[in-house]
Amino acid sequence: MCQSPAVPLVIPEAFQQGLVSVIIPTFNRGYILGETIASVLSQTYRQLEIIVVDDGSTDNTAALVAGFGDKIRYVRQPNSGVTAARNLGFTLSRGEFVALLDSDDTWLSWKVDAQIAILRAFPEVGMVWSDMESVDRNGRSLNQRYLRKFYHAYQNVDLESVCDKHCRLADVWPGAPMSIASSPILAGDIFSQMFLGNLVHTSTVMLRRERLLKTGLFDVGLRFSGEDYEFHLRTTSHGPVAFLDASSILYRVGADDQLSEPQWMVHIARNNLTTVLRWLHKAGQRIRLSRKVVRQRLAESYAWAGETELYLGNNRQAASHLLRGLRYRPSARGAARLGLCALPPQWFQAARQLRRALRQHGRPS
Repeated sequence: MCQSPAVPLVIPEAFQQGLVSVIIPTFNRGYILGETIASVLSQTYRQLEIIVVDDGSTDNTAALVAGFGDKIRYVRQPNSGVTAARNLGFTLSRGEFVALLDSDDTWLSWKVDAQIAILRAFPEVGMVWSDMESVDRNGRSLNQRYLRKFYHAYQNVDLESVCDKHCRLADVWPGAPMSIASSPILAGDIFSQMFLGNLVHTSTVMLRRERLLKTGLFDVGLRFSGEDYEFHLRTTSHGPVAFLDASSILYRVGADDQLSEPQWMVHIARNNLTTVLRWLHKAGQRIRLSRKVVRQRLAESYAWAGETELYLGNNRQAASHLLRGLRYRPSARGAARLGLCALPPQWFQAARQLRRALRQHGRPS
């Protein structure tokens, strides 16, 4: 075991050719972390280093990781959040490629082999991601193709029409299992489309170190949840990426400790708005979207942030966001939410609780 180094975080430029560094941040997930690690150890691609970054766990995480012996590189830091944990993992990595994996997800055995083949076949591509299968707490399959359902932006983005290179997995990896050999690979510049919302799930991602050096670290200012979007948008700003249209991971849903749960939604909405405004200012000329589409994206981002603030009782901040959203695109829903900002927060919360109760138990006769 080692402690987090008290030095500025820098991604090392030197790397070991062919090695894949797998970064697993974790916090109090000893109950499931073993399955996650085992899924990496069972990869058909064997040149791997596994770096577990413990974000100050108080459970049995340290003992569990120790049980894997020298197969795992373990580092512990004071509780600072998943963003800081991933960044520390980056600075410790030595691989030509770097993959990210959350501590409650698992990989299918062919994932690394497939993504290495894609990156080798397309040297201009700096990152590859894939679809994912959702499972419940007991590992039962819920949705075998969950990515497009989980990320709302896919309703407005058609990757096939955006990407300029198309092939099958078997074309770049002749040894691909039959079940995925015909899976499409789409490669191209998707930066403008990523402005419309996140398309990339972090546990499916593998980066070439060259691209990671250009992208840099996760923004630690975007804390708690929703930091992934800005990182992946920044990654796509540096050149082409590739998508494997097959589910390479099992994504667990329904756990109370997931950062995608409703109690974290306000952080996702806030960080989404911060990201949209930042990149519109930073790279506005590079965003090849119509003015109407950009204004709609701004309206949706302000409205989402406003609604989540309203649910928390932050009426002044909610009203500010909702009003700005209405200026970009008037809507009856936005106007109604703005009107609710004039009510005392406790009234709104009471109305929400009553509505939830009526939905669960039905209206009294």
